[in-house]
Amino acid sequence: MKHHRLTVIVLTLLCAATVHAQKVYSTDHEYQADVKVYVVDHEYQADLLVYKESHEYQAEGNKGRWYFVSHEYQADVKIYFVDHEYQADLKICFVDHEYQAGWRENKKKHLMYGKKK
Repeated sequence: MKHHRLTVIVLTLLCAATVHAQKVYSTDHEYQADVKVYVVDHEYQADLLVYKESHEYQAEGNKGRWYFVSHEYQADVKIYFVDHEYQADLKICFVDHEYQAGWRENKKKHLMYGKKK
């Protein structure tokens, strides 16, 4: 019985980690952010191509499909848009179609898993 309960807990945690970090809140102050983001003009300049979802349920996994929430407490990740590329932890480019979203640089993928609350 204990083994079964432990297996359920581990599987739940693993599933939560894979769905984590797509509800995004844009902060007004850099010190409040988990990740500093710079928006580039061209896809080839970006670490991540981002598609803005219109519904929260569509933003699943760490695949560049973001849903911007209205309140900080709803977010998995808090971001701050910086004015200069050198200030950024992550460079993104907004795309027009869902199928375009995704990571171009996997080495920065960990940034969008968010912080412990």
